Amino acid sequence: MSCAPPHLPATSTNVGTTGRITGAAASECDSTALLHSVGLESKLRAMRKADVAIIGAGVVGLATAYQLTRRHPRLRVVVLEKEDGPATHQTGHNSGVLHSGIYYRPGSLKAENCRAGRQAMVEFCAAEGIPHEICGKVIVAVSESEQPSLQRIYERGQKNGIRCELVGPERLRQLEPHAAGIQAIHVPDAGIVDYRKVCERLAARTLEAGDHDIVYSAGVERIETRDAGAILHTRAGELEVGQVVNCAGLQSDRVARQAGQRPPLKIVPFRGEYYELLPSAHRLVRNLIYPVPDPAYPFLGVHFTRMIDGSYECGPNAVLSLGREAYGKLEVDLRDLLESLAYPGFLRLAARHWRIGAGEIWRSLSKRAFVKALQRLVPEIRAEDLKPAPAGIRAQAVAPDGALIDDFMIVQHGSVLSVCNAPSPAATASLNVGRLIVEKLVSRLE
Repeated sequence: MSCAPPHLPATSTNVGTTGRITGAAASECDSTALLHSVGLESKLRAMRKADVAIIGAGVVGLATAYQLTRRHPRLRVVVLEKEDGPATHQTGHNSGVLHSGIYYRPGSLKAENCRAGRQAMVEFCAAEGIPHEICGKVIVAVSESEQPSLQRIYERGQKNGIRCELVGPERLRQLEPHAAGIQAIHVPDAGIVDYRKVCERLAARTLEAGDHDIVYSAGVERIETRDAGAILHTRAGELEVGQVVNCAGLQSDRVARQAGQRPPLKIVPFRGEYYELLPSAHRLVRNLIYPVPDPAYPFLGVHFTRMIDGSYECGPNAVLSLGREAYGKLEVDLRDLLESLAYPGFLRLAARHWRIGAGEIWRSLSKRAFVKALQRLVPEIRAEDLKPAPAGIRAQAVAPDGALIDDFMIVQHGSVLSVCNAPSPAATASLNVGRLIVEKLVSRLE
């Protein structure tokens, strides 16, 4: 009987007596693995030590652990995750797109990390046998008023070294026969993948690399920083470490503040609402169809995405979430909601973009309005072609002045490095972001 938990492949048990998975994730293991779990938790309570603790087992945290254990194999790494498995929040609700980097400002961390990270992710998936596909996408202008913005995106793609071409209606019909549009950008290197499977394999490879651990159900409740490291007080016990890496995603700003950092932002959660195309309507979409985005807004607009499992997702509609982890439409976390509503940055953001926000709320309330937005791209779509799909929540970093922070923000102070903002394309870029984090840690690790 394999003791691999449901969210990790059986190959992850080939770690012998070194790497361990503990917490709820170990519940289905045999008695030997259970002893490992109990043993680790008792050691944590007795102030077990590690060189580096990574908080968060999403794709950025696990990619950082993977890169760290490859580049510094003698260091002992522990990943702490408050949930009972990896990729529970943003990563696990990701649409699975391998982004090309065409949208991002040249020279930005997003542009640089997306380009290199996409290549690293494709190579990792190919080497590990993780299903993925380079299927391409189109960004479609449906009116003359959108053409100048489409041209700017194309020029930005050229500056970023992205393979892309402007195409007319005839070529667009060849690529996406049912898409409307007078002009489009074809981006052949965009693709799709399952980031949950990526996380499973990153976790397995991290554990196989040596005496490392991934501890689930180990939420960090307090961080006590010291000159030469920190003590992490977690639900699984205490852990003394030399360096902390905060990859907590939706909770990243709170974890940073626990460590005494004062990042110039607050995470405001936005709920991404989706529909799924019924099989009878799959013929209407081949791959990925995107609108021309509003340059003043960080969301890409309602679009069509073919998933790696063969399903098709439509969305997202973006509205203020009633909690950082409130995935149900009527689910409310009062503390999170009041914190967002009381934040001056959010109030300024809402005042600045109230027209766009009102449109998003209306589409949330009205399926007919949502369908109308989809019909701008694919006119043949009908309401009966759609069924509700699970929502996701985006950790949107907002500055006190109401500005939307749309680039990566990594803050390092003493023994704590915090990834305070990891916007899309964080999943695509995660292996390169992990490499960048490791490089920032080098001076403290040597």
